[in-house]
Amino acid sequence: MLDANIKNQLKAYLERVTQPIEIVASLDDSDKSREMQALLGDIAEQSNRITVIERRDDAERKPSFAINRAGEDTGVRFAGLPMGHEFTSLILALLQVGGHPPKVEQEVIDQIRAIEGTYEFETFISLSCHNCPDVVQALNLMAVINPNIRHTMIDGALFQDEVNERQIMAVPTVFLNGQHFGQGRMELAEIVAKIDTGAQTRAAEKISAKGEFDVLVVGGGPAGAAAAIYAARKGIRTGVVAERFGGQVTDTLAIENFISVKATEGPKLAAALEEHVKEYEVDVMNLQRAAAVIPGERGFEVKLENGASLQARTVILATGARWREMNVPGEKEFRGKGVAYCPHCDGPLFKGKRVAVIGGGNSGVEAAIDLAGIVSHVTLLEFADSLRADAVLQKKLASLPNVTVITNAQTTEVTGDAKVNGLVYKDRVSGDSQRIELEGIFVQIGLLPNTDFVKDTVERTRFGEIVVDARGQTSVPGLFAAGDCTTVPFKQIVIAMGEGAKASLAAFDHLIRESVPA
Repeated sequence: MLDANIKNQLKAYLERVTQPIEIVASLDDSDKSREMQALLGDIAEQSNRITVIERRDDAERKPSFAINRAGEDTGVRFAGLPMGHEFTSLILALLQVGGHPPKVEQEVIDQIRAIEGTYEFETFISLSCHNCPDVVQALNLMAVINPNIRHTMIDGALFQDEVNERQIMAVPTVFLNGQHFGQGRMELAEIVAKIDTGAQTRAAEKISAKGEFDVLVVGGGPAGAAAAIYAARKGIRTGVVAERFGGQVTDTLAIENFISVKATEGPKLAAALEEHVKEYEVDVMNLQRAAAVIPGERGFEVKLENGASLQARTVILATGARWREMNVPGEKEFRGKGVAYCPHCDGPLFKGKRVAVIGGGNSGVEAAIDLAGIVSHVTLLEFADSLRADAVLQKKLASLPNVTVITNAQTTEVTGDAKVNGLVYKDRVSGDSQRIELEGIFVQIGLLPNTDFVKDTVERTRFGEIVVDARGQTSVPGLFAAGDCTTVPFKQIVIAMGEGAKASLAAFDHLIRESVPA
């Protein structure tokens, strides 16, 4: 199952296991069970502390396996083969169940250990989803730490009947005690905060007690990370408020145009950004969303949605952008029930089905190409009279037999009952309305700046972009902005980083000039 190179790497990792592990497998006579049997055999060969126990007469999902400390029921289970992006989740689960300490602050561990009640989590994933491992690894760790918590990873592509029964059309989707708990990428602290009811109040009190910052960066994407590093290197008090560190980069799979790095993935780059920021004395307040920025006589008050308030002499807005929505009837109602925004994550759930991609730019055409290898048919709809994607992508798209391209198409409605069953579009030439029967819709029509919380504070364009000058200065002195939330053209990672650095240098210059007596 595993090649020699992976086995050698796995053997090195498993040397960190200090406690005996029992892998209890629930198997049947299927091909997938035989694959799982081979995988678990390969794992057990790499450590004398691991034993595999096979069961065929139990009531668990098949194939699946639990990773337990010897003689215990630790509560960590994988239903399906955790390969692809989930292979790391498997390795971490083995290490953590086997006694290797996790790289988590002791404060968070203590908080998880103190949670009372009974929690049975189930996470439906796809092996191609790059956001799913974060959720799986967080819930596995919680199960290892707290005996009241159990977690099962479920490969949606393998357990299709269950996916259909629960009407799951996006991953990761998490259930708690049989009820829907959450959907999409969630970090450990975010999950803990949702079940630890007092966490938000404690966090707000802790944040509000912080002293004044010289530079407070709002946003933790490429622009925000660069701004924080450049400010901290000047030796001034620097803070970062981030709704999600890494920003939209974490939702990007392949990155092949980041200069000096031939190829990487969004989550890897996001982790590298956070690691670099933490090399400096930067106060990072993650999973916190700004609600308002209020200018004062000598600085700014930044209010957060959890009720906390921060003070700063200068502020850099680097809040990035989010997926633009179609804003048509049915879109919101069927989000996660056929309407999706990440073809890499959710594509496998539509295997053999009919889908549409909305948008003919690079993102839309790339999505259609990827989906064509999974689904039965792709219909790509573009509002303009021609596609806007690069020529090489259009050529590849045209070679695919199960793709139909419709231009001059304005989507007007998403239809469905319990889930999507079609869409309606208007032919912009004839004015006629047409309906397409399908099971999934992937929206790829660009980005919308995350700037609503400062709409009454700074000058913005009609598109919501913050107006900045060549130095990143906004219409309010001392308030700067950088990256995809601004009027700077070409929304690219490398450009956002440069703009973040520039805004930080401009903020430092502002502080110096402010401190010089008149």
